[in-house]
Amino acid sequence: MTSKETPDEFVRQFEIVGDDFSSAGAVSIAVKRLVKEVGFSPELVRRVAIAAFEAEMNVVMYGGGGFLELHITADRVRLVIKDQGPGISDLDLAMQEGWSTATTEMREMGFGAGMGLPNMKKNSDRMQVLTDQGRGTTVLLEMDAC
Repeated sequence: MTSKETPDEFVRQFEIVGDDFSSAGAVSIAVKRLVKEVGFSPELVRRVAIAAFEAEMNVVMYGGGGFLELHITADRVRLVIKDQGPGISDLDLAMQEGWSTATTEMREMGFGAGMGLPNMKKNSDRMQVLTDQGRGTTVLLEMDAC
């Protein structure tokens, strides 16, 4: 984890290890704790935690590792998630609830319901997905303070 702060913005970066299911969820727990400590509403904390968890799991499952960067200002939380994966071949399809490319092993662990990107979208005020075949995916999420 690295951090940098300015008077107007708090930034923390967390590494996410690909295929490390034993540590999966640790980053989103840390993000939730930090957002809660700032004093944002419980509703915003919940939304950030859900979006961070879904993003983290996508990096663990499909992204080959990467990082989540948390930006906190007085009126907004921003998450930047970058992975080293193959990219998303059909973003429109990936945005559909229930669509998943999870392996049998992932499904046996309880993952792969196809709600990752849809849940990120539902829990953010703004979402942008930048994906490039063979070069990975970057997801930008913003949640406004209530």
